[in-house]
Amino acid sequence: MPVRRRRTAALAAAVATAAALGATALAPSSAAAAEVPLTGYALTWGIKQSYRTYVTGMAAGTFTTADGASQAAGNGPFTFVDGSGGYDPTAHTVDLAFQGTLRIDSKLHGFALTLSDVRFDSAAAEVTADVTRNGATTDDVPLAKVTVTRAMKDMATTLTKEAADVFGSAGYEGAAGDPLTVVQKTPPPSPSPTTPTPTATPTPTPTATPSQTPVTSPSPTPPRVTQSPAPSGPTTGGPSAPAPRGEIADGRLGWGVKESFRAYVVGPVAHGRITVSGGATQASGNGPFTFPGATGRYDTAAGTLSVSFQGSVTFQGHESDGRHGLDLTLAGLTVTLDDGAGRLTADVASLGEQSRDVVLAELRTGVSTLIPEGDVITLDDVTATLTEAGAKAFGDFYTAGTRLDPADLSIALTDDAQLPGGTDGGDGSAGASGGSTGGSADGTGSSAGGSTTVGGSTTGGSATGAVTGGLASTGSALPAGPLGAAAAAAVVMGAGAVLAVRRRRTRA
Repeated sequence: MPVRRRRTAALAAAVATAAALGATALAPSSAAAAEVPLTGYALTWGIKQSYRTYVTGMAAGTFTTADGASQAAGNGPFTFVDGSGGYDPTAHTVDLAFQGTLRIDSKLHGFALTLSDVRFDSAAAEVTADVTRNGATTDDVPLAKVTVTRAMKDMATTLTKEAADVFGSAGYEGAAGDPLTVVQKTPPPSPSPTTPTPTATPTPTPTATPSQTPVTSPSPTPPRVTQSPAPSGPTTGGPSAPAPRGEIADGRLGWGVKESFRAYVVGPVAHGRITVSGGATQASGNGPFTFPGATGRYDTAAGTLSVSFQGSVTFQGHESDGRHGLDLTLAGLTVTLDDGAGRLTADVASLGEQSRDVVLAELRTGVSTLIPEGDVITLDDVTATLTEAGAKAFGDFYTAGTRLDPADLSIALTDDAQLPGGTDGGDGSAGASGGSTGGSADGTGSSAGGSTTVGGSTTGGSATGAVTGGLASTGSALPAGPLGAAAAAAVVMGAGAVLAVRRRRTRA
């Protein structure tokens, strides 16, 4: 299906294709005031992981991509390509339209819809699409609000009321969607070494508001390996390059364990809480965790990495008579990699039983080499698959082979290296490692001293859960509409039975 370019007529053709932009490159001029045409961008977004699981699982449905769109292996996120549009160098915003269609079908639950003409508008901070249902197409349906970042990478999304209607669950309104990434896959040609280099024209560094200061937009890098931001200000030589092997100076691990598990713990079935300590943090909105203080060794020549992280996370739920049927702590997380494959291990405490160095997940990075940029090795969206030992650690709540949340690693090879960061969402560093004061089970939590707690106990606060509506209480965020009330009740009862069995065992 051809992509409709309803707004491309506004693009000014008088400005050359974007090259490189420094933080001070935008001097006022007539050229800078014109909109810069952009091409060759790709948008990757999974809508919501639990929704994909619902479609291919309970609904026995399918995702079908066409017209250039694709889906990552293992029921992963979707990528729409050939994005084109414009960059406003005055407001520092981008407006891009992408090619590709996504069809979502389930004969069992009686729905079929198609998404096309996916668009990202950083000024409006939203992603939209044309939605076709029952033979009728609605243009530019706002599917998610986007927390726009300068790098346009792993941007947090919040599903809209319209998305809740499109995807069949009222509980999706206001729920966290999958992260959204917009990158330029086809950069403009570079001048030849023998040709005088013209004055650079700006490339986009979008922001949600014109007041933010622009920085360089991300340049193409090998898959899943990105460059950390360079320190601001002029350079005067700087430190020497790191050795090809040696001790790790610092780093952090971003990992959410599994989104549906987090939702289940703080939801109305488990009535539980999530607590981080030892320097670990959790992103707002019951988001993923960040484990800091990396130590270990690396060898870029051999493509190997062994790194351990500080901090721990505890999941508790199903409290009865002062005891928890679910009480799981993960600490001492360690990642080992060799030629693009590896594993994630942790010390596991479950219902009073301690197990060290449990292999929770098998890892795949998508690249076989470790390429430091700015003395930092950055690996994003590392695939994590639950092992047999990991399934046992989770009380067989999930089976071996289940796809867990992807992991993000940032490893500093020198003391002077600057880790990529931010205060919210992208690296999971939002939230404190202060103390817990309980809170409601709506996933907001509160903090005041040695740890941070998300969720609430059965003695206080609401029990609405981090995700609301229908079957979302099982932790899978399944749309209830197509299933009906009877199916919803059955699944909720089944999910509760799993932990009820474990509770009986602890009393034996």
